[in-house]
Amino acid sequence: MAQDSAARTDIRADAHTNSHAYPPPRRSATEVPDAYAVLRAQEPVAEVTLPSGDTGHLVSRYADVRAVLADPRCSRAATVLPEAPKLTAVPFDAGGLFTMDPPEHTRLRGLVARAFTPRRVEGMRPRIAELAGELADSMAAAGSPTDLNAAFAFPFPVAVICELLGVPYADRERFRTWSDAVLSLTAHTPEEMMRHKQALLGYLRDLVADKRRAPGEDLLSALVAVRDEEGGAEGGLSEHELLTLAMTLLIAGHETTVGVLGTSVFTLLRQPGRLALVPDGEEESAALVEELLRINPIGDGGPLRVTTEPVEIAGRVLPANSAVIASICSANRDGARFPDADRFVPGRADDPTQPPHLAFGHGPHYCLGAPLARAELSIALHVLADRFPTMRLAAPVESITMHTGLLVNRLTELPVEWD
Repeated sequence: MAQDSAARTDIRADAHTNSHAYPPPRRSATEVPDAYAVLRAQEPVAEVTLPSGDTGHLVSRYADVRAVLADPRCSRAATVLPEAPKLTAVPFDAGGLFTMDPPEHTRLRGLVARAFTPRRVEGMRPRIAELAGELADSMAAAGSPTDLNAAFAFPFPVAVICELLGVPYADRERFRTWSDAVLSLTAHTPEEMMRHKQALLGYLRDLVADKRRAPGEDLLSALVAVRDEEGGAEGGLSEHELLTLAMTLLIAGHETTVGVLGTSVFTLLRQPGRLALVPDGEEESAALVEELLRINPIGDGGPLRVTTEPVEIAGRVLPANSAVIASICSANRDGARFPDADRFVPGRADDPTQPPHLAFGHGPHYCLGAPLARAELSIALHVLADRFPTMRLAAPVESITMHTGLLVNRLTELPVEWD
């Protein structure tokens, strides 16, 4: 109980209120905050103070998180209403996949869904493997030691999404700066967030103009064509929706994979077998990827939702216009659903009695890019295990830290070496 009490104290935003700080502080890069276990046991719907200063509610148990993700009364579209509580000082724009509900969300999602189908991604695997191989070649040529984040975990997903969307890979450092600001919780001031978001939108506006003049075979060219052919029709794609969608795909298409690839390699390198744990078989490899996704949270919660009417969660009724965070991070560590939930078990997903993890969400907003992310993670791990079988950490585990103040979890660096 001493540990639980300490964790509870850690997350209090104000010792004289019942509100907790969100997100709870992280003590190390290897563990999710202890606070989530305390909340699951004692306060499954907890009042939290959001980075914006507004009040919200954190849902922490697997069953409740899954229910919130599928409940149409827990709305994404309501988050952009003027009277709605906000997660950050500069919230996501209206008119995007993150801020729409069905049927508008269904329409917009349908425009890009074909680019991310399992069959389409399967056809992309040779090119994805080629990109990973090229980066591994460069990494080997530069020699040991290196920062795996800078040499591989960042440029690999960026190269894939740039090729898919038709964004110049040479501009990767520019939009990395912009996307960090867009995904900021507390790492940037509101003024910095707005300035970088406007710079990114301006960049995409110029890129869309380029696609109009000289369309290619990429997804952004296809979306521009849909906009120009159907934009004036009822239900067509507006210019604002086009730019917001492009920004969403570019940021979400690399940031989450960059983060989970780095933390997944970090997880493997802390095991006795290190990269030898990456199996040759397709089914075994798939199970490893699922467990890495479960145990390495992409972020502390899913995107904010706001209730459109009173909603009962875990015996507590939240009134309309309540901010709700369904904590996927906590749900995937819920011992009521995953035995020994904090332990990394490479073959856990092979057990048919195990429930699916929620790393990609659930319900109508289930991640469009899940097939692509799974393929990228699997291919990257196989390439690294094949090229660098002796890879190991080049710094003490406790010295490796996580970026703070961002919506996504990403290591600051991952020093590695090999023979």
